[in-house]
Amino acid sequence: MIGRKHPYFPYLEAMLEAAHLAKGIHAYYQAKGFTHGTKSGPTDLVTQADRESEEAIKELLLSRFPEAGFLGEEGGSEGGKALRFIVDPLDGTVNYAHGFPFYGVSLALEVEGKIQVGVVLDTSRDEAFYAVRGEGAFLNGRPIRVTERKELLGSLLATGFPYDVAKDPENLTYFHRALSRGLLVRRPGAAALDLVYVAAGRLEGFWEVKLNPWDVAAGWLIVEEAGGKVTDLEGRPYRLGHRYIVATNGHIHEALIQTLLAQG
Repeated sequence: MIGRKHPYFPYLEAMLEAAHLAKGIHAYYQAKGFTHGTKSGPTDLVTQADRESEEAIKELLLSRFPEAGFLGEEGGSEGGKALRFIVDPLDGTVNYAHGFPFYGVSLALEVEGKIQVGVVLDTSRDEAFYAVRGEGAFLNGRPIRVTERKELLGSLLATGFPYDVAKDPENLTYFHRALSRGLLVRRPGAAALDLVYVAAGRLEGFWEVKLNPWDVAAGWLIVEEAGGKVTDLEGRPYRLGHRYIVATNGHIHEALIQTLLAQG
């Protein structure tokens, strides 16, 4: 557990509080019912829970740390970038809207361009995954590590697709290559949770194309702090906002990339 004297502990504490605040909003609208609209297309949903969760998170965090900037999925960017929170208030909105229990909230603290704290809360299971750079990764206070599996075949993997896959079919090619070689691939529908499942050893690997910073900022740090590896599709160190992300336990990383890029 990260000690209270750690300089980033106040941020972690506030981020966990904000995540649980969002969890309460998610649960409230699941019980009460909600309306939803669309953003980029008919499958890109947004609900009252998305918007209200982001507002609640922003209010809490910026009241504690008024010097910070804020980047949220629903409200965009405000304030500076030297110190900022990067937030997805409801990752897996389509799952949430259908009552499929795989969704959560993702919060990251970026300092001078580097992610220093990450929190991902699986709100339907009340599982809080978090990490502070250099201090390891945790699930509800218990340390977590990636798996030691070294064989790609038999590893459990996850991926995801853009809302309009017909207009952006690139990942269908990678998905087909993985399946045609007998790999075990799931598509749960919430990238932040996919990443922390790699960190917790529930998956060996995850890849996706065209994700946003709020989808991956927290999970990226948590995977690395759990002993995993995160790169782009060429095996280069991942950069926030890059088109491609590959996260694994490290052992299967090169083999997974080779498989996704294989011709024929």
